[in-house]
Amino acid sequence: MREEKATFAGGRFWSMVQPFDELPGIYDVLGGTSKTPVHREVVQVTFNPTIIPYEKIVDLFWKTVDPTDEGGQFIDRGEQYKSAIYYHNEGQRKLAEESKHKLQLSNKFSKSIVTEILPVHPFDKAEEKYQYYYKKFPFHYKKYLEISGRKSFLENTWRLQKSVTQLKRELSPLQYEVTQNNATEQPFSNPYYNQVEEGIYVDIVSGEPLFSSKDQYDAGCGWPSFTRPIRNYHLVEKLDKRHGMLRTEVRSRFGDSHLGHLFYDGPKEKGGLRYCINSAALRFIPKSGLAKEGYVEYEFLFLEND
Repeated sequence: MREEKATFAGGRFWSMVQPFDELPGIYDVLGGTSKTPVHREVVQVTFNPTIIPYEKIVDLFWKTVDPTDEGGQFIDRGEQYKSAIYYHNEGQRKLAEESKHKLQLSNKFSKSIVTEILPVHPFDKAEEKYQYYYKKFPFHYKKYLEISGRKSFLENTWRLQKSVTQLKRELSPLQYEVTQNNATEQPFSNPYYNQVEEGIYVDIVSGEPLFSSKDQYDAGCGWPSFTRPIRNYHLVEKLDKRHGMLRTEVRSRFGDSHLGHLFYDGPKEKGGLRYCINSAALRFIPKSGLAKEGYVEYEFLFLEND
């Protein structure tokens, strides 16, 4: 099993773990400090480059920080919170420099990209109670993301921006009504409720990977049902009070598409969750087409079945 490490700084280290965690090919995401004079807070990602290439991890890093902030990150100010990519070898340095240059040319940000690209320093792992903080202290973690401004900045910056005209051109009338106006398709007359082929489901609008056929089951409701998402990070849960009911709505993080609802009557042996999702909000990519479609790292989900 091949392993490499990638190290990033971008504010409080425990706010940087979730975006990398649970991705296929990523084995560990640890928080700590880089042993430099200012002891900058960092995360160290252990990954398999044959499953997920370093450049994809760097692309994800840009979506976790404000790379134009010269004095820290969001409400956390000071040298210890400034963003940086620490390269472990010359290959990583070149890829990081290329990625930074590409981001600057994209005009995604009106200001210059100031994230430093530096040689890696010794890593000092933080106390165990702070590792995977988002899982251990979810309430405080979510509040911090909101209060700090990190959550709103990242979602506003990276949320897919498409006009109504463009969306209506790209989507069918049903897909548009479901994803943009919170409609619900008819049960038992949609393409994926009884899907048996192996593959993943992505957001029809943004292409975000959402669910795997490995977690799909027949709930008898007539809509695609899943016991869990591929990654919780790509989903947003909201309270839905429409139609005289209290439900948990599920939306995609960057597409902001209405997907369906989360219920708590799923298989107990698999956690008890049921993600009831509209086929119209999804695009299915078969296992054989993952590499061609740009989702090669998700082939890893199906290796054990081959």
